[in-house]
Amino acid sequence: MRTPVIVVNFKGYLEASGEQGLSLAKICEVVAMESSTSIVIAPQMVDLSLMVKTVNIPVFAQHIDDVKAGSCTGHIPPEGVAATGASGTLLNHSEHRLKLADIDVLIHRASALNLETIVCTNNLAVTKACAELGPDYVAIEPPELIGGDISITSADPDIVKNAVKDVKALNPDVGVLCGAGVKTSEDVKMALELGTVGVLLASGVTKAKDPKDALMELASGIN
Repeated sequence: MRTPVIVVNFKGYLEASGEQGLSLAKICEVVAMESSTSIVIAPQMVDLSLMVKTVNIPVFAQHIDDVKAGSCTGHIPPEGVAATGASGTLLNHSEHRLKLADIDVLIHRASALNLETIVCTNNLAVTKACAELGPDYVAIEPPELIGGDISITSADPDIVKNAVKDVKALNPDVGVLCGAGVKTSEDVKMALELGTVGVLLASGVTKAKDPKDALMELASGIN
């Protein structure tokens, strides 16, 4: 994916489900075109293939499982995600934590399928541990700020700055994103000033009264 970037996680919100989810994906595409901003979406898994076929922006899965394609009912094999044409996947989101050993395996399986990986982390220790595994990106999100009204860039700018510094020292090929409470252009601008290559967010767009206006506002922090 192209950076700087805004990654919009649809989570399991009703506002981002079914037809509403499809409308939101199209809004993300329109804003990406109108603002010349790199925008990536992570829709609900049931909509993944539809989103890939419908919009001309990168589409990421919200998760993959360490299972082999075949007899794995209810699981998400990486090969199945790759077959949809998706560009990558989130891993280890705060709502779907994984063991470090599993993250390691999934990063390598995704890489073999040309799927980019964004590994979500909750603190500096986990961020450093995950960066050493060689994902494409890590996204630091303190769980206590997720879904709130105070951005990580305001509440704890040092954790973002230190994450960037530590990751660059460990593996300069890994990009750093940040998230949690990101809702304004100033939040995005500050994230970039702190050294990140973008932001990962959800409710700031998915639950906004006017998602297009909300996303245009965020995009203005990049351009």
